[in-house]
Amino acid sequence: MRFLLFFLSFVLSVYGVNNGEVKLINLDKNSTVIFEGKKIPVIENPIKKGSYFVLVPIKYRAKQGESTLVIDGKKVPLHVELKKYKKEYIKVAKSKVHPSKKALKRIRKEYMEAMKIYSTITPKRYWSKPFVLPLNSKLTSSYGNARMFNHTLKSFHSGADFRAKMKTPIRATNDGVVVIANKRYYAGGSVVIDHGEGLYSCYFHLSKILVKVGQKVKQKELLGLSGMSGRVSGPHLHYGIRLYANAINPIQFTKEIDTIFKVKR
Repeated sequence: MRFLLFFLSFVLSVYGVNNGEVKLINLDKNSTVIFEGKKIPVIENPIKKGSYFVLVPIKYRAKQGESTLVIDGKKVPLHVELKKYKKEYIKVAKSKVHPSKKALKRIRKEYMEAMKIYSTITPKRYWSKPFVLPLNSKLTSSYGNARMFNHTLKSFHSGADFRAKMKTPIRATNDGVVVIANKRYYAGGSVVIDHGEGLYSCYFHLSKILVKVGQKVKQKELLGLSGMSGRVSGPHLHYGIRLYANAINPIQFTKEIDTIFKVKR
């Protein structure tokens, strides 16, 4: 009876997840979890030894309806709801909408390099405390907004934009290791941190990078200065979260991960 009540409450807790967001599922033991045919890491709770959880990312372009989640061989219903994201019209340099052949070659190379990194699941976890935002500023563009660049190029916003004047200090959201620290065509000055177990944080459009690849960083450590490099319409910080290569809502992720620390935002 006790197991049945636990199972029912467990099912209810994972019902209803929006596309582009992540669901944290608490487990009472170290289990085997399969999501969409792939095994995902089971993470030990940093403040409660012997307790575990998984982070289930829902792709932005996921279809509405039931998704397949299997825990220790048992199927658990996970219903995906499609969120109504806003639309944005942005004017940028023509070269950022219609790149030259040389630029396209660079873009493909940078994309493949980044996806290889995002798809890597480092066994070690580097963080052990709640995540913080990289700066305290107004959110100017939310994750998931449908975007039209110069009225032609369509895409979706894979992170959250924060208002930031030129050369505003940008700090690490949590402990980790720097895996990208260079200037890229679309993202401009870029820093990406590996937090371990398939989780990465991204900081784009920087005017100056103050860390190097392979460098270990602590939460709130200075990574660089904000700017307007790459495909932008003005100075700001693009902050993103990648989980098992999926771009998910960084603001929702922060709130969700905070639940294991009983932090309310």
